[in-house]
Amino acid sequence: MKLALGPIQYYWPRETTFKFYEAVARTPVDIVYLGETVCSRRHELRLADWLEIADRLAAAGKQPVLSTLVLIESGLDLTTLRRIIDNGRYAVEANDIGAVHALGGAPFIAGPHLNIYNTPTLELFAGLGATRWVMPLEMGREGLAQILQDKPAGLETEVFAYGRMPLAFSARCFTARHHNLPKDNCQFSCINDADGLLLKTRENSDFLVINGIQTQSAKVCNLVDELAAMQAMGVNVVRLSPQAQHNERIIEIFDRVRHGQMGPAEALAALQEWMPDQPCNGYWNGKPGLDQIEQALQFGDI
Repeated sequence: MKLALGPIQYYWPRETTFKFYEAVARTPVDIVYLGETVCSRRHELRLADWLEIADRLAAAGKQPVLSTLVLIESGLDLTTLRRIIDNGRYAVEANDIGAVHALGGAPFIAGPHLNIYNTPTLELFAGLGATRWVMPLEMGREGLAQILQDKPAGLETEVFAYGRMPLAFSARCFTARHHNLPKDNCQFSCINDADGLLLKTRENSDFLVINGIQTQSAKVCNLVDELAAMQAMGVNVVRLSPQAQHNERIIEIFDRVRHGQMGPAEALAALQEWMPDQPCNGYWNGKPGLDQIEQALQFGDI
């Protein structure tokens, strides 16, 4: 089973981003997704910068993948999309059906926002050139198992296994709204929130995180104790989503679990120290996403 690091969902300064990927190059991740997927107004890095980072990661033995925007809203977005597709060096993760059509049958990774919930839809995307698909975050273990029984031959499967879950995207910028700014003059205020803005309920419970036009879960999806089950099901890749701190420690724990060097219970306890909020695994277990379902301990974890 391979480890993938998803695209950075937040708006980090250019120097911070370059230093982050310098550290990533020294970790045991196999695949690294790069690029802006949330907001086209974010401009700290251009495509040339992402390609430079990709070259460095490839030299370190990683497999870079260029990710596209989830919402394509303008002609400039389309121009950038075509430049990503025509990069000539690295695979592309399509997060919008427009990106799939623009690829014109070229191989691509079907991102988690393409809403692939059944086998016929998966077959459709495979026919359009998908070589790997990322399971939607709301899909659970049972739904995935059913799809994997009849998935197209040779198509890899990837599961989002760690991080705050990207739940929804909007044409409106929630961060700008929070600061009483219009979207067209947002002053790029989301660069001040390295892990997004936490939103609490009236009862003072952590509920959501706003990140520009994106809404995330406040709790952190954590499926480290499910890696063995995923591998037995036929999952090829698990995805970890970057956060502002402690990424190297989190990657190390997942790497040790996939190689049988750490038990699931020990890993759950270890990750608790490095997570920005409480864990959740509800979607995976067919429950509300913010729930944390305690699994029965395996004999080797006692």
